[in-house]
Amino acid sequence: MTRKLFALSVILTVCAILYAQDKKTVTLNGYLIDNACAGMHAKEATFSETVKKHKTSCALMPPCVKSGYAVLTADGKLYKFDDAGNKSVEALLRETSTKAGFSVAVEGTVEGDTIKVTKVTESTTEAQ
Repeated sequence: MTRKLFALSVILTVCAILYAQDKKTVTLNGYLIDNACAGMHAKEATFSETVKKHKTSCALMPPCVKSGYAVLTADGKLYKFDDAGNKSVEALLRETSTKAGFSVAVEGTVEGDTIKVTKVTESTTEAQ
């Protein structure tokens, strides 16, 4: 009887671990900033306003492109993009007519402060 309970406990534990590891897809809405500029301004009291006014031309400067990108959500959290997300965002930035305050909707899975991007689109409405 104890062996059966032990085996059942092990199976339930493995199932719980596998369930917990199943990453859920989320959609984040916010404003885009390159990591170089984010690093310089993140500790400022006006950081969110800086991000909302960040120029597209700045985000496309070679050092900024190389640093990668992040999205600042309405609750003040900054999520960095993975490599695939960085490439997608760079392409969007090169195609947009938006000069400053680039708002995006990002789909993917969050791991810590990074989002593994499956889809990113420019948002035509103000980020929520």
